[in-house]
Amino acid sequence: MKVSFSGYGEKVLTFETDGEITAGAPVAVTGNGTVGPCAAGQAFCGVAVSAREGLAAVQLCGYARLPYSGAMEVGYQTVAGADGGKIQTAETGRSVLVTDVDESAAVCGVIL
Repeated sequence: MKVSFSGYGEKVLTFETDGEITAGAPVAVTGNGTVGPCAAGQAFCGVAVSAREGLAAVQLCGYARLPYSGAMEVGYQTVAGADGGKIQTAETGRSVLVTDVDESAAVCGVIL
């Protein structure tokens, strides 16, 4: 891609963690002010930017790059968590704008 959407509309909040959080993976709200790994088929609230000492910085808005499973296309898609800290298209989940798809790396860019 000749353009970069990185930094567009980013909003990051700090949550307590429930389980092992990996930077770059989708996370879901698991309790009051708490996030955990997103299960397959589960709607996610955002993407973990970093995690340490029981806290995680979670990007809730803006452009993010996420690994995906299955087929992914540009345009508005309904996505949910997938195994291995990835996302996948789904019947229910979260609507995002997929701006770019790198099939060789199985990574896509989305506007949350």
